[in-house]
Amino acid sequence: MYTQEPLHHFAADYLGYLHESEPTGATFDGVHAHDDLLEDLSRPALDARIHHLAGLARRLQAIDPGTLTPAERVEKPVLAGSLAARLFELEEIRVWERDPRAYADLLGLSLAPQLLLPYAPPDERARRVLSKLRQVPSFIAAARANVADPAGPFIKAALETFRGVRTLIDRDLPRAFAEVDDHWLLSDLADASTDASAAIAAYVTWLEHDAAPKARSSFRIGPKAFARKLEIEERLTLDLDRVQAVALRELALAQDEFRRVAGRIGKGPAIDIWRGVRARHPGPGEVGPALRERIEALARFVARADLVTLPPPVDVAIRPAPAFRQWSLASVWAAGPFEGRPVPAVFLVADVDRQWSAERQDGHLRDLNEASLWSTAMSEAYPGRFLQMERLRQLPFGFRKSLATSSRAFLDGWAHYAAHAAVEAGFGANDPAVRLGQTSDALLHLARLIVCVRLHAEDLSVEQGVRFLADEAYLEEAAARREAERATFDLSGPASVLGKLMILKLRADHQAKVPGVTLRSHHDALLSQGTLPLWAHRQLLLGADGALVD
Repeated sequence: MYTQEPLHHFAADYLGYLHESEPTGATFDGVHAHDDLLEDLSRPALDARIHHLAGLARRLQAIDPGTLTPAERVEKPVLAGSLAARLFELEEIRVWERDPRAYADLLGLSLAPQLLLPYAPPDERARRVLSKLRQVPSFIAAARANVADPAGPFIKAALETFRGVRTLIDRDLPRAFAEVDDHWLLSDLADASTDASAAIAAYVTWLEHDAAPKARSSFRIGPKAFARKLEIEERLTLDLDRVQAVALRELALAQDEFRRVAGRIGKGPAIDIWRGVRARHPGPGEVGPALRERIEALARFVARADLVTLPPPVDVAIRPAPAFRQWSLASVWAAGPFEGRPVPAVFLVADVDRQWSAERQDGHLRDLNEASLWSTAMSEAYPGRFLQMERLRQLPFGFRKSLATSSRAFLDGWAHYAAHAAVEAGFGANDPAVRLGQTSDALLHLARLIVCVRLHAEDLSVEQGVRFLADEAYLEEAAARREAERATFDLSGPASVLGKLMILKLRADHQAKVPGVTLRSHHDALLSQGTLPLWAHRQLLLGADGALVD
């Protein structure tokens, strides 16, 4: 029996529940009512969450389709897909039961924004962090109770991430609140930090000395779960063999392009030319200024090339990445789409640690070479992720602008597509190294997809994944190992490539169907529709379904 509940009423309730039950996600959405809370990941709370989400799914299903507007007829299945994806993660993938690293990452992501972004005065943010720190022991207790038999790669990643979170608490937190002059608050923060750090240290000891020697479980989720995940989240019904075939096709094209562009730089094997390009990099402490120069140059180019309407300018700070995020060489943390006032964005850059060996420092800086920094700036800043986030803040829609209900393929796909679009529009036309850096990044994303699928859906070993990344994406050993190990726990590997391919096909179909569509008008129309999955963007732009990927 249908109900007459308006869809917008349901969507507001659903989003409010997500913000309440996932306070870290609420912060990244720019909603700060729950900034003093950590997620409750105890088993009773998880069971209650499953029950509540299932009830919301039934309530959504009961909304009378005859009462919906044309736009709402697209939005209703988007909401249903968001609910189904959350239930699938909780009931089938069960990361909360398998992966201790997920707890470490969530804890770091919960604490770090309060230290890095000035959402509120320092005293107020310090009180929020104090509240979170007091919840850390019970948060760690939930991890200890839930994760009984973690896989070896998960333990390795968890140890590194938890140690990074301890550094955030022990070192970065006092620095972030150095200007706070409330001595009672500072004293409470110090006590809570000590207790939180001790709880993490005890769990790290258990993982290292008790769990690791007995680790026998598999990190793989299996082919059925992997394919089902893509279907639920993005409506991609391609079987995994087809996904790999598409990726291998694109990999071969990218390798051909890599060799062609390398030939414009010099003579000899392309990989040797790339080594020479990688040798040109900023020194220690120089990565941030080099990135800022690129961001400013790209903003001017995007305006000049008329690629997309630029949002109003926002201050950007460039800071060192926290220790728990060192795996991400550079990333943007911008104000959430619901943020009520201007907040400067922060670009986190994983510069070298002077305590590293000279060999490790040099390898890290080669990954941050001048050519690759251009690709990073295109993807993370203009016309990529930062521009996309700022455009979201301008939207009037409710759940459509939320990161909590967003499509990962659209968000990551836009960032990956943005670098392609900038180079396609002529950026760096007189410097083939810029194109080589962007093509190298495309190779990495494609190889990452293939390795991720084969690790989880076939019997590829981590060592074989390392070799594939080194041989096919031309990564150095350390970077290839980092990527292969990341693919054991990060199931988003296919999102950027599949998202980019879906965006490219949608662009071609939009320009073919609607006369006069320019790059700018297409990009503006796409970004004005929010964080919907690309099948929904296709329906809204073209008025019909169609193949998402060629």
